[in-house]
Amino acid sequence: MFTSKNTHTLSTLQKFTHNFWSVLSLIIIFLFGITALFAYALAPDGTQNANQMHLSIHSKPLGFKVLLLKIPLEEKKAQSWWNKFIYGNTNFQTEIPLDHIEINSNYLLAYPYIVSNGITGIPKKIPLSKFKNVTTLKQIENNYISQKTFILGTDKYGRDLLSRLLIGSRISFSIGFVAVFISLIIGVFFGAVAGYFGGILDTCIMWIINVVWSIPTLLLVIAITLALEKGLLQVYIAVGFTMWVEVARVVRGQVISIKEQQYVTAAKTLGYSHLRTLWHHVLPNSLAPVIVISAANFAGAILIESGLSFLGIGAQPPIPSWGSMIKDHYSYIILGKAYLAIAPGLAIMILVMSFMLLGNGIRDALDVKN
Repeated sequence: MFTSKNTHTLSTLQKFTHNFWSVLSLIIIFLFGITALFAYALAPDGTQNANQMHLSIHSKPLGFKVLLLKIPLEEKKAQSWWNKFIYGNTNFQTEIPLDHIEINSNYLLAYPYIVSNGITGIPKKIPLSKFKNVTTLKQIENNYISQKTFILGTDKYGRDLLSRLLIGSRISFSIGFVAVFISLIIGVFFGAVAGYFGGILDTCIMWIINVVWSIPTLLLVIAITLALEKGLLQVYIAVGFTMWVEVARVVRGQVISIKEQQYVTAAKTLGYSHLRTLWHHVLPNSLAPVIVISAANFAGAILIESGLSFLGIGAQPPIPSWGSMIKDHYSYIILGKAYLAIAPGLAIMILVMSFMLLGNGIRDALDVKN
């Protein structure tokens, strides 16, 4: 038998699923999330941070193809699947973009890839002992040479742009989750305490909120990041500690309204503790607007991290970040290779817009007036 609570939940889900843009946004966010989770498995360059540099093939167009000679560096060490999943494959080989190869005595002559036609580069002499159990040119071609296609081309360092984009999605998603988590813990706590108890405690907390609110977010994040030194962990902390004030203000307003309801008064009359009343009766009925704010904060965290990385105080090289990718290639917009900067910019725009549309859809679905 359906209760009023079940009926309300079903009605909310129906309103949400009837909103085309909200459903589409949720699907896009889900796809981005799967991509971020399995980034190293999906990336053509699955090495750590997709940092395989080939300067001779830098800034190549979409669909660029080249032969690569793989030279083993040392014996491969065992690497757990979890380590591969989190950090990518450890690189135990050097890759050389090739024009062609020759065998001369005990050496392999590798002629590097050169853009100009008709010009042969200086060959690199490689001892055949570097290659295991091969003696002929055919064996080397079969085992150590492969053609690689760079679907989105290469960046200015000759790295695979698609791989950097895929792995960079991890940074955006992780900063969003961590920042929202920190902001929710701090914001819900202070907002609930201020709204429920009121008085001098409410005045002090609101004073702190107003002080933090008056400082420009980006300026505050930059100050915290510089104080904690550069790094990804510092960005997580800085963004999280600057986004809690909006959550606290909304929760405070909701709690002030809800604590006057009859069921809260009944809980107090029955002798329930303040902690139990807050946890079981007040907070569950005040978190609907917080869900909407969390979606907006997720989008805001992605933008802030991208801005910090663009300024050089966010994720540090060689960690791929969409913001740092734009910074490295924005000058290419006027050099005829705008896609190098547009690709990460488009990824940021799509993900941020999806979270904003999702937040709007949740807000509309939770609105009882609609």
